[in-house]
Amino acid sequence: MTFFSTLFLTACGQQISKTPTSEVNLDNAHRHIKILASDEFAGRGPLSEGERVTIDYLAEQYRAMGLAGGNKGSFFQTVPMAKLTSDQSMHLTIGELEFQAGKDFTARTQQMNTDIKLNDSQVVFVGYGINAPEYQWNDYRDIDVKDKTVIVLVNDPGFATQDDNLFTGNAMTYYGRWTYKYEEAARQGAKAVLIVHETAPAAYPWSVVESSNTGSKYTLVDGENNKSKLPIMGWLQHEATKQVFAQAGLDFDSLKLQAITRNFKPIGLNQTASLNMTTAIEHAESNNVLALIKGSKRPDETIIVSAHWDHFGTQQTPEGPKIYNGAIDNATGVAGTLEIARILMERHKIKPFERSILFANFTAEETGMIGSELFARGTVLPTKSIVGLLNIDGMNALDGVDYVLQYGKNMSELEEYLEKAASKQQRHVKLDPRPQNGLFFRSDHFSLAKQGVPGLLFMSLGDTDPDYISHRYHKEADDYSPSWSLGGMQQEISLIVDIASELATNDDWPKWKADSDFKKRRAEDKM
Repeated sequence: MTFFSTLFLTACGQQISKTPTSEVNLDNAHRHIKILASDEFAGRGPLSEGERVTIDYLAEQYRAMGLAGGNKGSFFQTVPMAKLTSDQSMHLTIGELEFQAGKDFTARTQQMNTDIKLNDSQVVFVGYGINAPEYQWNDYRDIDVKDKTVIVLVNDPGFATQDDNLFTGNAMTYYGRWTYKYEEAARQGAKAVLIVHETAPAAYPWSVVESSNTGSKYTLVDGENNKSKLPIMGWLQHEATKQVFAQAGLDFDSLKLQAITRNFKPIGLNQTASLNMTTAIEHAESNNVLALIKGSKRPDETIIVSAHWDHFGTQQTPEGPKIYNGAIDNATGVAGTLEIARILMERHKIKPFERSILFANFTAEETGMIGSELFARGTVLPTKSIVGLLNIDGMNALDGVDYVLQYGKNMSELEEYLEKAASKQQRHVKLDPRPQNGLFFRSDHFSLAKQGVPGLLFMSLGDTDPDYISHRYHKEADDYSPSWSLGGMQQEISLIVDIASELATNDDWPKWKADSDFKKRRAEDKM
């Protein structure tokens, strides 16, 4: 019997927990993390053999606990995806300047188009590229950017000024995320967007931009082959940007300062951009894993507990295969959902919950939150039936702490549930120490937030282990250790169980607090 077979049978059988209990069983958590982060799971890459063993393992765990399949009886939701790989031999020309892919710029697409050409497209600088009525801000006013190439700044004016009265000051809003920049430019009819990279406002160096945008990327595909998506999604190195502006007789740093004011007006650079981008397209299917505890009185009202199952899989190198096991990110989160499911199912058997609880392990979070994006379209549950979402993305595998992290501030009434549950554990709520990084907008709960569903993010990537981000995050070294105490996991699992139990018993619908597109979207659902 292989190592994998032994672990799989042990975890699937009654040996998980010899005595049913509603308390956290850290032996279970250790076992699940060890299995999910083992080489036999090959880094849990979507569309790989690692996916097959991962989703089969999770389905069997939920089935053994007595949960039902969460998609009309099935434990799986098919996620059709396209794998897009753009040829990196392309060059971008702006005026008389020529730039090299990877080194100076990146460019990719989500359209199902193998050959996209940017031919003498007028270049326009639109500041932060934000249209936010609630902040009385519109960088696109009085300009038509149809078929043009738009240069935009990363993050938002609040970060640039550190003015708490402008947007949300140091804390990034969604308007500061690169995803928003592309979405808004597409709505405005632009042909291409080049986001100016600077390490501080982006929260990561150019190497991250390059590695994240020059390889294969995945996307969902709509009925029109993603024609509504931006044709060319790009980044431009800071130094390359300064060269472009200097060529136009303009000073980039001066214009950047002007862009932090509401009276800023877009500026045409009197230059054109050209680019030929060839993209190879492959179609394939991945899977979300869904498991359900059905409510006794209001089964159509649902609380979701989620964690993405995927990581970066196995990469072939000249030195041999490198397996990215993703023990912390996110084998701990998936192990957390399994243990939470076990505890809640035990309680449900004793006293049934009135509302349903759905456990969702999403695919392809690391490549763009694709599994959760499809789920958020209401393909399994209408968003108006979802009370709220509790999402785990990397747990504290070390000792417990006297606080719980809160991502986002004054976002929704779920924050009050967090504070109440933390208080029961004699812990306090600690706001995200790095709000400028915009972590609230960078995990699966945000796919649901964009459709109006409030959520909480539970994440401890490096918060209790300063060495983690620099040496193990998204690296081959993110491996399981039997020495982990899992004290932090024990705290968070208990806390999430507490919140989920309360929501599954009461009749509350937590509301968004701040005015936002999320709040508007929720209001549409409830009309």
